[in-house]
Amino acid sequence: MLKYNNNKIIILILLLFSATAWGHDKGKHPHSHASGVTAEPPNWWIGMRQPHLQLILEAPGISSTQATLSYPGVRLDSVIPGDHPDYIILHLNITQEAKPGQLPLKFMIPAQGKPKLLYELNYPLMARISSPDSLKGFDASDVVCLITPDRFANGDPSNDRVAGMREQEVDRSKPYARHGGDIKGMIDRLDYLQSMGFTALWPQPMLENDMPQASYHGYAITHHYRVDPRFGSLNEYIALSDSLKARQMKLIFDGVLNHIGSEHRWAKKPPMKGWINRRPTLETSNHRRTVHHDPYSSRNDYNRMTQGWFVESMPDLNGRHPEVARYLIQHSIWWIETLRLGGIRQDTYSYSDSSLLSKWSCRIMEEYPRMSLVGEEWSLNPLITSRWQAYTGIRRAPAGGCLGSVMDFPLQAGLVAALTAPARPDFSEGMARLYETLANDFIYQNPRQLMVFGDNHDMDRIFTQLNEDTSLMLMAINYLCVVRGVPQWYYGTEILASSSHARGHHGYIRSDFPGGWKGDVVDAYSGAGLSPEQKRVQSHMGSMLRWRARQSAIHYGGTLHFAPDDELYVMARTSRRGQVLLLMNRSNRARTVQAVDYDEVLRGQRQLQRAPDGEAVDWSAPLTIPPMSSVVLSVNP
Repeated sequence: MLKYNNNKIIILILLLFSATAWGHDKGKHPHSHASGVTAEPPNWWIGMRQPHLQLILEAPGISSTQATLSYPGVRLDSVIPGDHPDYIILHLNITQEAKPGQLPLKFMIPAQGKPKLLYELNYPLMARISSPDSLKGFDASDVVCLITPDRFANGDPSNDRVAGMREQEVDRSKPYARHGGDIKGMIDRLDYLQSMGFTALWPQPMLENDMPQASYHGYAITHHYRVDPRFGSLNEYIALSDSLKARQMKLIFDGVLNHIGSEHRWAKKPPMKGWINRRPTLETSNHRRTVHHDPYSSRNDYNRMTQGWFVESMPDLNGRHPEVARYLIQHSIWWIETLRLGGIRQDTYSYSDSSLLSKWSCRIMEEYPRMSLVGEEWSLNPLITSRWQAYTGIRRAPAGGCLGSVMDFPLQAGLVAALTAPARPDFSEGMARLYETLANDFIYQNPRQLMVFGDNHDMDRIFTQLNEDTSLMLMAINYLCVVRGVPQWYYGTEILASSSHARGHHGYIRSDFPGGWKGDVVDAYSGAGLSPEQKRVQSHMGSMLRWRARQSAIHYGGTLHFAPDDELYVMARTSRRGQVLLLMNRSNRARTVQAVDYDEVLRGQRQLQRAPDGEAVDWSAPLTIPPMSSVVLSVNP
């Protein structure tokens, strides 16, 4: 059985390894280096649940060499010459007898008499820092903060521009230019995030995006094992993870299986034929996400969805290719192990081939049984989103695979419609929409693991979607704090960030957080310069998130709700350790409610506490809910 090092040895190993093998300093390549050979992944570990390791090595003319390896406990099973002369792929078997060390890889070329050594590489094989079972993912007790790193805080202006990278412009007045936010800025603001009540941080991708424009968003990766130096170094990424763990917080990695950026070297120099999906004429995806489940879907529609490029600047990876699939799976494992992650959010989930998604999710959950994976399936139809969800990553999903969570887009749309659209006699709008949406939970394997949210980086700010009505905003905050699932908030929601001046414009949706740059007049971290309305919402949201952290009925309890009555909707979360009731009144008149109507939950209890301040409420007499407002009450046994 593998033994795990104590903290002092762990720190020593990390320091030695970062100084000798990885080259994690800013601007340096994180690959193993020797005689011009680079290896991906740049290192691996003993004691993995699967012994197989794929190594992709790159160097001029290396595909024509003969690879050799002699190391106790490690076997070279197969060698695949790349279709491009600069690649060779090795398949290694790392047995339980293997010890940490440097694997002496040699690459020989035939010559008269004795073969000639062309390249050699000492490949790092390491001891694992911690048990895979110790890496626990997020659940409904967590609150996730989604951040666009370039727009949150600039902690190190010296890395705003990096010589040699294609995009040099840094201009905060331009929505698609880089603005300078970075990893250090996030580390410096962890006090604020924790004080708000967030327990997990989901930054958009921070791997290298060496694209000529709009590189700030992170989704056009040009190197899978290099942190974009404009965000910082790998050491800083690790420091962010360590800082979060020290606060009992989690780091969620934003992964991209489906595509790469057009400036990735693979776009012009793929290791093998079929590495990238190319059709006779370049086609973008048809974005028909139903094709995975539609019994009548044509093969052409399926291929166009899963093989078409997401956009013209993002070449589509061929996940059906076995070596591509191995590479992508190992890439995720490498980042989990290196950063000791608390979860992965997988971008554009259904755009990849379903066979890859099944292999990827199940291999991750095999290696890390307590990990959390959430997929972005942007469909408003719960029949579609639910097909991807497995039951806690153990029982396979109906669509195959072991994905534990999906983004709950149907609930997001239902919440906005319920709060903004007028009620209809057929119960299709108003609060009935919210009631009907939640009633669809029977289709999900595990509704408590769904990720619920009011907005994200790809849609208008929730305040804008709610017509910039603060009363509706406060109702949405209360709802998302009580409803089943893992709540995710986009940075700036707490200060009424708006996109009304440019609806649908991603550059404005992903606006700078005020106070994150030296010289900002408004500082939302301290509250200086915020309007009274912004301060009110910021205070209420922080208080609700901190209150929520103490409510086990919300984290693990059941859900019970009551059919809306003239725009009054009541939902309860129940457990043996307490009950929580949310009463939402979207009508323009005050509503008087009787406790006896909810004794299915209250069971005669009349002494409650109002959230978030704990004010005592005696519900022996009728309770009045003001118009366009909500009340959250709790009962502790």
